[in-house]
Amino acid sequence: MEIDRIDRSILSLLQKNNRIANIDLAEAVGLSPPACLKRVKRLREGKIIVGDVALINPALAGNKMTLIVSVEMERDRGDIYSVFSRSIEQAPEVTQCYQITGSYDFLIIVSVPDIQAYERFIERVLHQDKNIRKFHTSVSTKTVKFSTEVNVEEIQ
Repeated sequence: MEIDRIDRSILSLLQKNNRIANIDLAEAVGLSPPACLKRVKRLREGKIIVGDVALINPALAGNKMTLIVSVEMERDRGDIYSVFSRSIEQAPEVTQCYQITGSYDFLIIVSVPDIQAYERFIERVLHQDKNIRKFHTSVSTKTVKFSTEVNVEEIQ
C-alpha cells in the first residue's frame, strides 16, 4: 500500500485527535471531504490504522501506581513464552507487555491503585507461573513522557 504525504498528514492529525470532523480533517490536509473520507477508509482497510481508542487518565480511574516489571523465564522456549503471554493478556492490571532481548525475557507495565493491588497481582499472576525464574519491579515516580503516536514519516 502506497503512503504519500497527504496520508502521512492525515495519520499525524488523527493520532493527535481521532474525533476531528472529516470536513476539518479534509481542510487541514487540502482535500475535499469525500476524498479525505476515502483515504481514511483505505488507511483502515490497509491496517495502517488499527484502532481508535479513548486514552483515560489512569489516576482518575483509581490507578495511581505504574510499575515496570522485568520478567526472566526459566527456559528460552516458545511454549513457555506462549503460556506466560496468555496469562498476561488476561491480567487487567497489565497495560503493556513486550518480549525483549537481554537479561530478561519480558517487560510489562502494570497500573494499579496501590501496592496491595500489586501484591495481589504478583500472587495471582506471577507466582502462579512456575516457569518464571525471577522478576524485578521498578516503581515509576513520575511520567516524563507518554505517547501512543507513531512517527508517520517512517511508514512505508
